[in-house]
Amino acid sequence: MSVTQDRDVASSAGDLAALFELASEGEDVAADISAEMKRFAERLQKLEDSMLLSGDNDHRSAIVTIHPGAGGTESQDWAEMLERMYLRWAERSGFESVIIDRLDGEGAGIKSVTFEVNGENVYGLLQSEIGVHRLVRISPFDANARRHTSFASVFVYPQIDDDIEIDIRPEDLKVDVFRASGAGGQHVNRTESAVRFTHLPTGIVVQCQNERSQIKNRGTAMKILRSRLYEFEMDKRKAEQRKLEDAKADVNFGSQIRSYVLAPYRLIKDHRTKLAIGDVDRVLDGSLYDLQHAWLVFKRTGKTAGASDKDDLPE
Repeated sequence: MSVTQDRDVASSAGDLAALFELASEGEDVAADISAEMKRFAERLQKLEDSMLLSGDNDHRSAIVTIHPGAGGTESQDWAEMLERMYLRWAERSGFESVIIDRLDGEGAGIKSVTFEVNGENVYGLLQSEIGVHRLVRISPFDANARRHTSFASVFVYPQIDDDIEIDIRPEDLKVDVFRASGAGGQHVNRTESAVRFTHLPTGIVVQCQNERSQIKNRGTAMKILRSRLYEFEMDKRKAEQRKLEDAKADVNFGSQIRSYVLAPYRLIKDHRTKLAIGDVDRVLDGSLYDLQHAWLVFKRTGKTAGASDKDDLPE
């Protein structure tokens, strides 16, 4: 809890007390009380969130990677829908997002995407999204309008500051340069500006091709690699402690963390927290706060939001 948050909550409580005293004296301050109560609730919510976001890296910005599962165009389209959802969430939250690497699908959607989201507590909030996401819908790509199930995986890594030492030896690094693919103009497509780093001891591979300058792409790729290596080391050290917290340990296409059902009914269900939300469009447009808050509470206390009346989702 910060001093500013403590002061804001105390200030709102004092203002409410003064307004209620005026009301008891016959003053017409109902509108003022309503506005101040809303302000007080928002400040309390921020205070609770700051207490829940207490991990070593929760305060950091994040790097997000999305990959479609098996299923071709269906899953690639779902991966792109998730990309849009997180970018809209970042925009709505006042965070800056930057696409680092993106590979379009052959027909629709994406084969992969990596992007930064920069802002306070971004990594702590986006940890709720690590894992496999499942979509059930009537396929727009099926001429017979049949229902399809698609999967995509989401990984989130903390952005590591320069003050945290990550030793990357030159002999442990394989560097490839190549021509960027996709949009970007003649310069991007004619010069070998894209960069791929392979860290030989761990097998971690990162690449960047969004800049025209190879030097800038090298810098961005190195930043991603540092974050990936930091997370790799943290996972090794905390493997036993993080069985409940780290959904990445269960990332496979038989253990989804969340289902998004668009047919035969409309419902989003988080299988860890048991939170169910019927306003699917609002969530897909980036309104993730309720899901993230439920995850933070579950992570800290083990308490779920309660069972839904639609626990048995369609296969």
